[in-house]
Amino acid sequence: RLRFPLADGKEVSTFDAFDKMVADSLGSIGAAPLVLLTGTNNSPSSKQIISEFLAKYPGSRHVQYDAISYSGLLMANEISYGSRSLPSYRFDQARFIVSLGADFLGTWLSPVEFQRDYSVGRKIRENDISMSKHYQFESMMSMTGANADERFTHKPSETGKVAAALLSAINNQPITGFSSDKLTKGIQKVAKDLRDNPGKGLVVCGVNDPNIQVIVNAINEAIGAIGTTVNRSVSLHTRQGMDSDMSTLVSDMNAGKIGALLVYDANPAYDYYNAESFKAGVKKVKVSISFNERLCETTELCKYVIPSHHFLESWGDAEPKTGYFSLLQPTIAPLFKTRQFQDSLLKWSGNTVSYDAYFKQYWTGKLGSSELYNKALQDGVVEPAIGTAPLASAGAFNSAGTASAISAVSAIKTSGGTELVLYQNVAMGDGRQSNNPWLLELPDPITKATWDNFAMVSPVLGKQLFGIDIKERRQADNYEVRPEKPEVKVTIGSKEIILPALIVPGMNNDTIAIAVGYGRKSASGKDEDTGRNIGRAAVGVGKNVFNLVHFNGLTTDFIVGGVTIASTGEQYRMAITQSHSSYEGRHEVVKERTLKEFKEHPSETLDARKRELEPWGGLEDYDKEGTLYPEEMLVRPGIKWGMSIDLNSCFGCGACVVACNAENNVPVVGKHEVMRGHEMHWLRIDRYFSGNPEDPESIQTVFQPMLCQHCENAPCENVCPVAATNHSSEGLNQMIYNRCIGTRYCANNCPYKVRRFNWADYTGADSFPDNQDQSIVGKLDDVVFMMNDDLSRMVLNPDVTVRSRGVIEKCSFCVQRLQQGKLTAKKENRILNDGDVSTACQQACPANAIEFGNVNNRQSAISKLRKTDANRSFYVLETLHTLPSINYMVKIRNTDVIATEEGQHNRYKVEQTTTTDKHS
Repeated sequence: RLRFPLADGKEVSTFDAFDKMVADSLGSIGAAPLVLLTGTNNSPSSKQIISEFLAKYPGSRHVQYDAISYSGLLMANEISYGSRSLPSYRFDQARFIVSLGADFLGTWLSPVEFQRDYSVGRKIRENDISMSKHYQFESMMSMTGANADERFTHKPSETGKVAAALLSAINNQPITGFSSDKLTKGIQKVAKDLRDNPGKGLVVCGVNDPNIQVIVNAINEAIGAIGTTVNRSVSLHTRQGMDSDMSTLVSDMNAGKIGALLVYDANPAYDYYNAESFKAGVKKVKVSISFNERLCETTELCKYVIPSHHFLESWGDAEPKTGYFSLLQPTIAPLFKTRQFQDSLLKWSGNTVSYDAYFKQYWTGKLGSSELYNKALQDGVVEPAIGTAPLASAGAFNSAGTASAISAVSAIKTSGGTELVLYQNVAMGDGRQSNNPWLLELPDPITKATWDNFAMVSPVLGKQLFGIDIKERRQADNYEVRPEKPEVKVTIGSKEIILPALIVPGMNNDTIAIAVGYGRKSASGKDEDTGRNIGRAAVGVGKNVFNLVHFNGLTTDFIVGGVTIASTGEQYRMAITQSHSSYEGRHEVVKERTLKEFKEHPSETLDARKRELEPWGGLEDYDKEGTLYPEEMLVRPGIKWGMSIDLNSCFGCGACVVACNAENNVPVVGKHEVMRGHEMHWLRIDRYFSGNPEDPESIQTVFQPMLCQHCENAPCENVCPVAATNHSSEGLNQMIYNRCIGTRYCANNCPYKVRRFNWADYTGADSFPDNQDQSIVGKLDDVVFMMNDDLSRMVLNPDVTVRSRGVIEKCSFCVQRLQQGKLTAKKENRILNDGDVSTACQQACPANAIEFGNVNNRQSAISKLRKTDANRSFYVLETLHTLPSINYMVKIRNTDVIATEEGQHNRYKVEQTTTTDKHS
């Protein structure tokens, strides 16, 4: 974070002195226009302040820029409906969902909202056995594609042809031109479902091409989606940047036409496709000012820097959707000598009112009274019934643009060789959070890789490039277990980049995929400056590939043809948290069934459990059998905490993992330690593949959160020589950190491999200097001692112990939250009610995949769930008789088949290949 105003890289002592410098500089630009460059701004009060400020400088303008552009969709909606806006997509209303390369569960447009809505159609209750059907057409294996019922792969440049063919098939017209028979039949199958269910389908597309998006609009019109699953009367305001506006700005800057450039919440010196041209343009602008809160590549180039507050120190508002408002107020006083962006604009436009007073006046006027303003501030939201913003006009569909769009799409040439898809990693996004180690260490949902970006290639392409056949067990083990991965050189024209390659099932054989958002670098180009300026966590993490983005004259294109990929013969060490791709004959961990099977035989899973547990007396006497403990020890007369996880609603995003890190002070260990299997995550999400690796359409994926199972018959408890791990009267498997001596017997005895050992003093908790010697972990010293400064330690939760070196730690069901809930109920002189407590993972899950509560309370949500969905409930490795307190709901697929390693078969018992945790 920047801590004070800067002029020419030197601290300015007072805001008054800084304001005078800026006023003198802006006065010297004469008639040359001023440009305010920001990211998408959906703050109503800020927009008004911006318009008042720009009114002082005739000819000036506001340019909104998004590194991940949605210009194509905005332009398409202007062509089709006369409104340059984004609609609201209602995944909760859709029974048939079709995505053309849109990772709507991971990164596309509004993934948290879409996960919540999408999960509504994926929930299964035994009194209503139905679910939505999800088809995915894509080139790479995305997180959304991994959750689809059926996937069809194609080359990236064929996306437009797929959209046009789908429209033709919906209109009962023949489709031709695809070399893949599976793709042709898939389009026909999808078209029939959409055509036969008017008003119940939804088609979305992730390509930034207005012509393709116009065709998608025509599809949604044809299937009756407008007004049902696509709401055009309520616009989404989270992406408003236009690529053509940014291109014009950069051209004007380099032509010397811009007098002053003011930058806020944007970093084009890093994430613009032609960053070098932008940098050159900044040098030709007479006055450059940055309001960015952190020192970034763009801010380094600016003459004046006046950092804005952190959002937790700020007032503000937002209108993410038409008529829906959020209000922000500070939770802490400013830590540094910073000033809110809006305050600076107010002062420079001659307005002496502070932003907090302006904000109050603005919203009091909008809402009508101080009382309504105070209520809105307390609630934090303003709903349409209270807000005065009118609903956007839906607009009639203009079909005239469809024919020209189809013509333009048909002219797109499919390259004969390999093509590249540039995508956003679920954790890293566009890179603005690349200095956050929680996110850097969060495993990628598909590859489980951390701390790097890489080139994803298919097993067929991997075999061609490296001679690695992952279908052959010995070769697969050699490739998967070792951190060394082969390097490839990717060449596009005169540009080339070298990255490690990861072989990923489900990839199209002619496609490679690379994540943007990595490779942050100081403007000086020196690594030592990167550490000082951009941030220590971001140093040496991956490579920047934004320069591979193609600009076609209208929009930035994240699909690139004419790619050459070749093995360098070298290897690169990757930090990956899973290292096996199959069970290898071991007991299955995840249970899957098709929707048809479940409808016809709903009790099959329960019956199978009974058969498996027959040697222990079956389900009825199972708890009492096969244990050394007296029967009375298993009786929990009061509270007994339990958790249920619905695999139909877990999409693998990792929000729960980061929430657990934040809530429980889970340490970051760094790439070096992750490579050694020393990651500390209390909660991980296992990703399981099945199907034929060389047949992308056959690949099926399932995600399973795995945390301490809080076993009633816990094998960890009876092997600890000092009783550091024990069982509470409420069913919790507890850890007494001060008692643990680090024997790690408990971790060895845990069949779920969910206990973590503190190999080092990662958070600087140990006050003894000799114990702070971190030489065993190389460069960890920076991270450890950074956690000892006052600012960094503010991220720690004061309600949770910070563990020192040499102890086992693991999930506690957020015991501090349980205690707080019980104390609150006690102070209010009442019993603990269901919903009084929630775990961090449960609270963070957008899809409501996790239910938690007191299983002894028959009225609790988890008790009702376990009763009503008993046929779908199972426990992991139940035959070990550990008696877990966490049950899972069987994964149901709305498809005809469940995949095995050899192929796909209809059957009731699932025998699937999966990926297991490396520690097993």
